[in-house]
Amino acid sequence: MPDLPTGTVTFLFTDIEGSTELVGKLGDAYSAAMADHRRILREAVAASNGQEVDARGDEFFAAFQRTRDAVTAALAGQRDLAAHEWPGDTPLRVRVAIHTGEPLLGESGYEGLDVHRVARICAAGHGGQVLVSQTTRNLLEAGQVPEAEFQDLGEHELRGLPRPERIFQVLAPELPAKFPPLRTENIQPATAAVDEGKGLRVVLADDSVLLREGIARLLSEAGFDVVGQSENPDDLMLKVRSYSPDVAIVDIRMPPTQTDEGLRAAQEIRESHPGVGVLVLSQYVEPAYAMELLAESAEGVGYLLKDRISDVDEFAAAVRRVAEGGSALDPALVTQLVGRRRQHDPLDELTNREREVLELMAEGRSNQAIGERLFITPRAVEKHITSIFGKLRLPQASEDHRRVLAVLAFLRA
Repeated sequence: MPDLPTGTVTFLFTDIEGSTELVGKLGDAYSAAMADHRRILREAVAASNGQEVDARGDEFFAAFQRTRDAVTAALAGQRDLAAHEWPGDTPLRVRVAIHTGEPLLGESGYEGLDVHRVARICAAGHGGQVLVSQTTRNLLEAGQVPEAEFQDLGEHELRGLPRPERIFQVLAPELPAKFPPLRTENIQPATAAVDEGKGLRVVLADDSVLLREGIARLLSEAGFDVVGQSENPDDLMLKVRSYSPDVAIVDIRMPPTQTDEGLRAAQEIRESHPGVGVLVLSQYVEPAYAMELLAESAEGVGYLLKDRISDVDEFAAAVRRVAEGGSALDPALVTQLVGRRRQHDPLDELTNREREVLELMAEGRSNQAIGERLFITPRAVEKHITSIFGKLRLPQASEDHRRVLAVLAFLRA
């Protein structure tokens, strides 16, 4: 980790608006465009005495000891991005946010609410726009950035942060001045999003950019809000900390070793961010990995084979179930777990029909869906579930909690 500014630090955070669509438009030229985008921003930051903190996916993160340097770098970067000749005459529209605070500097970089705040402000903006926080605006004395003027856009609630933020747009020659309203008015509380089954915030992690962008497009069309994409576990954790998503969708095998880095990141999310559902994707059925993920609880956890993504409705339903605190296990995984030889099996008391019901519960199916699959009435499903609870000697609790306990007993046996 290079020496980074400490004390009062001004952050500059950027990302590309519409990056998902951009991949489809540029195709093979996307990687070259991303390289040009990073080079332009790096040159602007270096010219203004800034220090690059991170550059992952379509995001760029820099820190400055002086507030005016950050604004100067942002304006220079936007001008150079606008003047650049992009492949296919498809410009990259980059949104920029600046915020000043006194962040903690840990072993892995900056930590604390100031990092979250600058990322949230950036997410509220539009491509080509430069936004600054109230704190940053207060620190800029008249004439420090002669070319810049500041337009007050009012106070806005930023999801997951304890207080609203007054946001200002930086106006400067040669840069566009008119933009749609900030996106904050469209951000709903997580509880409302879950009730509607739409608008859920998702972070994706997969080192295959084509697969990642494909999943993002499918989820966006299904009503989800894909707020971040990552190509490695470290960037995934940064996205989770910054955006507080409802669900993190994670490939089990990720760089650098392509073994279980994604699984370890998923476990860390479950431990450090219990309010975030985790859905892991795998190319193959790997029961040992699944059991590690389910070791403590099956609440808000899913494990699906990548082949399931092609059934968009089923995949979207699985993501929603995980966001709501339920489970979503691939039928192939459940079948393999059922087929294992067991000694002292605590489920021996179950009838064949009860075992079928429990298998479908393990997949995350509702009572209605179980009845439709087994061609029995919802009332019959309820009776089977009540019998399962009794035979497994599960304690009295809410039905949702006992369903989770039953699934865990089934998987661990």
